[in-house]
Amino acid sequence: MAALSAHRKDGIFGDEDGGRMQDDLRARISALVLERAPLLVGDTIAIFRFSGAEPLDQEFCTRLGEIVVQLLASSIRDGEVDPRSGFVVDLHHRTMERGLAAGPLFALAYLAERTIVDELALSDRFGATSESWPLVAQLVRRASFDLLAAYTERVRLEPTSAAIVDRLTTLHTRPMLDAVLAKQLERAGRYGFEISLILFDVDRLSAINRQHGYGVGDRILERLGILIRTYFRQHDWVARYSEDVIAVLLIGPDAEHAHELAERVRATVADRLGFTDHRDDTGVAVTVTAAVINVRVSVGDAVDPERLLADAEAAVERGKRAGRNRVERVDGYPITRTLPHSSPSA
Repeated sequence: MAALSAHRKDGIFGDEDGGRMQDDLRARISALVLERAPLLVGDTIAIFRFSGAEPLDQEFCTRLGEIVVQLLASSIRDGEVDPRSGFVVDLHHRTMERGLAAGPLFALAYLAERTIVDELALSDRFGATSESWPLVAQLVRRASFDLLAAYTERVRLEPTSAAIVDRLTTLHTRPMLDAVLAKQLERAGRYGFEISLILFDVDRLSAINRQHGYGVGDRILERLGILIRTYFRQHDWVARYSEDVIAVLLIGPDAEHAHELAERVRATVADRLGFTDHRDDTGVAVTVTAAVINVRVSVGDAVDPERLLADAEAAVERGKRAGRNRVERVDGYPITRTLPHSSPSA
């Protein structure tokens, strides 16, 4: 590693050989971070949850920690973070949905950085006593600065429209879907009509990102958003539900065709969205696992939107366990409770 030091200038290698060596070092650090991501997230969240006046929700903090660690790993590897990337968008939307201020998020990034540095310092692959250690630590710290800079730029890019339109897919956002779903279920309880909810989850998107580059996942989601819009009408609600999930809400007569439409989307994705990684001519299949929940709401009935979404997610998981690239259909959805019947004109 002494040769590496000879080629450095302000932390950046100066010649082609040195650049390749730094790229190799970046790749090895990133691989170790991804390999130990669950441990790193757990150690980070164990401190972060209790860093404020009141403990934060465990599940929410864990998901934030997973996104931050993924972003740090990709930033270490690539030397930058694109504010338009799916992970940055998802991080922004999740913090926005919970009303989390920038301060706690910056604290989370710092804690994740420290946890990664501590883990690398004890690793026999790098180690705090190795000649490469100063550069290793510098790359991790630089990655956290790049992450926060990208997040700040993301906030600037989405000052008011963030709650309405997802910039990557140009679909509606999760907060918009939540608001519409709650309102339509309320209307269904007043007037009585059928509602269908579809979730399309891209199979193994995280693995595709790791193997073929994180920009690939963004392109898949962008193309998926375009494809799904061709199968649904303008008045149907199509939204980016989460990082790799797109939701569709169908109301009234359109809901009767939900399963057929979901199956057509699934087949088209399998047929058209695959690609070839030209770095090694590897063919990569792209598929989705979908869930369709059909709910026939009568006048006076009430359906809990949060439970409906949770049950749709559970149906997607069943489809994944059954082999992926399939559509799980749920009919006869149970109504959570029945209200006294009211007049449709109320």
